[in-house]
Amino acid sequence: MKALVTGATSGIGQSIARKLAKRGWELILTGRNEEALKEMQKTLGKGTEIIAADLAKKEEVFRVYKFCQGKEVDMLVNNAGYGLFGKFDETDLEDELNMINVNITALHILTKLFLRDFKKQDHGTILNVASAAGFMSGPLMAAYYASKNYVLRLSLAIYEELRRDKSNVTITVLCPGPVATNFNNRAGVSFSVKPITADYAAEYALHKAMTGKFFAVPGLTVRLGTWGARFVPHKLLSAIVYNIQQAKKTADGKEKALNK
Repeated sequence: MKALVTGATSGIGQSIARKLAKRGWELILTGRNEEALKEMQKTLGKGTEIIAADLAKKEEVFRVYKFCQGKEVDMLVNNAGYGLFGKFDETDLEDELNMINVNITALHILTKLFLRDFKKQDHGTILNVASAAGFMSGPLMAAYYASKNYVLRLSLAIYEELRRDKSNVTITVLCPGPVATNFNNRAGVSFSVKPITADYAAEYALHKAMTGKFFAVPGLTVRLGTWGARFVPHKLLSAIVYNIQQAKKTADGKEKALNK
């Protein structure tokens, strides 16, 4: 069995890669940091291939897919992604578009291309990493929350298409709440609840994916929160999220946010 894991050099992606390797899977790992990829390859040993790529660039996404051709990939893990904090009119447009390219465009391309391959071979698993943020709007991280909503809704639509086709291909969406990863530093976020570990999120996600379940929402608090959010009026929920995020400040005065 072989899996492609994007964003594999840290956080949930790294944990998923390590856990798959322990299960005997061969791996294709991608990320921007080539040195970190080489270290992962050295650690995980034989059966691990690497390809450094910046998934914010469409041509790099297709290069990763081309690299995988003929390698009989059985699982796609779309983990690469990041967030930006700030008021929508104040965040840098170029940074935001790059984030959208990684969080949405790259995931969309890889999901479509590998789904076609998986249907031809009549088996395969897609694990898309979204966020609990995908269940709501997120003032002060507007584009990030919207990008994760895209991942969630796209994955759910594909799930229904596969179900109707009685396909042997499965798709799972991971929607974690706060996770202790490098994501937090890049987005400039902090948490009002204790974050789960990347290892826990990875183990939970793999269990759900390998048993053909669609939703993977680790942590009872987050599961209850995402379930309860559906009963809160949208505008009120947005106001609550804004207040929570606005209240988070570091010692040096930088605003922080509640998020994955």
